[in-house]
Amino acid sequence: MTAPDFALLLPPSEGKAPGGGAPGWDPASGRFGAELGPQRAAVARALARARGGDQKLLGVKGEALERAIGANRRLVGAPCLPAAERFTGVVWDNLDVAGLPVAARQRAVESVLVISALGGIVALDDPVPDHRLKLSASLAPVGRLATFWRPAVTAALHERLAGALVIDLLPGEHAAAWVPDPGRITHRRVRLVGREGEIGGHFAKAAKGRLARSLLRSADPERALRRWRDPDFRVEVLPSA
Repeated sequence: MTAPDFALLLPPSEGKAPGGGAPGWDPASGRFGAELGPQRAAVARALARARGGDQKLLGVKGEALERAIGANRRLVGAPCLPAAERFTGVVWDNLDVAGLPVAARQRAVESVLVISALGGIVALDDPVPDHRLKLSASLAPVGRLATFWRPAVTAALHERLAGALVIDLLPGEHAAAWVPDPGRITHRRVRLVGREGEIGGHFAKAAKGRLARSLLRSADPERALRRWRDPDFRVEVLPSA
């Protein structure tokens, strides 16, 4: 398979759109299923053993907790949506994949990779079941999920993206799931800084979605990254290590 010239790394949403259909979820499905299927199956088994999790593991309560537990207990074979439809929330609403022009939408399908506690690496057209799980969580017997995923995610990204420009919009929890090698990829780790020097927060998520949208609409994402302007945030490119 020819390596892409550009990849955009994004986090998933904590909440997910409900529903889905056939085919049911197979850990070996999707673009990275061959490399990451065994790890996905291990996470699914661990969640089933934990009976879907609890408030401490999943970080929600009430109806959201009940839905998450129900989904997490029966992942293999569960109804799926494409990742671009499953992920919701501030970043994804502002990215608005469905509303992109045709060429940019195709670029998104080819270029956007989501670092996920269940899937490891997920492309936008990959089938994804409803679920809830954080990379910062520790799940017996696999342990802390970012640490569990790090070797496989790192190897898969370097193998598939060798020589590519990788613009990394991951927050710390998700960035911990891989170790970029500047000798194999051109890595641009990006964070957004507010007018008062603040980092992160709800409005930074919205800006991250707008930035991702701008990058996907451009034929030259690195130039677009340098030239991007926002009324509330500026881009800061961090060292890879």
